[in-house]
Amino acid sequence: MTIDEKLQHFYEVSVEEAKEDAAKAIQEHRESLSQMLEDHKAARRQSAEAEVKAEAEHVRREINKALAAEQITLKRGWSRKQEELKETLFVEVKQKAQAFMETPEYMDYLCKQIQEVKSFAGEDEIQISLSSGDSSKLEALSQKTGAELTVSSDDFIGGIRAAIPQKNIMIDNSFLEGLESMRKEFKFDGGLKNE
Repeated sequence: MTIDEKLQHFYEVSVEEAKEDAAKAIQEHRESLSQMLEDHKAARRQSAEAEVKAEAEHVRREINKALAAEQITLKRGWSRKQEELKETLFVEVKQKAQAFMETPEYMDYLCKQIQEVKSFAGEDEIQISLSSGDSSKLEALSQKTGAELTVSSDDFIGGIRAAIPQKNIMIDNSFLEGLESMRKEFKFDGGLKNE
């Protein structure tokens, strides 16, 4: 082999090795770039998912706040309406009580109340009062029941109030007390308590 041939052979081998090295370097660079691209995509995907999750959580919180505010508004309106209906109901009940007071059955009711109080007191002194609105019924009730009655300066709508001083007992069977008691105990989900 001549020097020219050797040089040619050396040149060809060197070029071939350089091409292989270049191809290998290019391949490694491509793989490196491909890996960097995948890493970048994964990082961006994670970042985007985190942003979406954070935004979804923020939107969920905002919706919950809006719902809570709306629920409070609805509950206030509902409570206000319940109070209006309750007031209307008790106005009607009071009117019915006043209408009952105009009937003959009301006199029978008062007589029965007076007799029960007298029976409860036994031999003890008793003070029985009628509402100021029932002053016209005083004499008739005294005659029917044989009880000493007085007329209260208060208008407690109807019914009676009695006191037994020896036992330190006050009995309030007035319609006013009954209405106030019912008003306190009234609930819309079942009327009065314990019903």
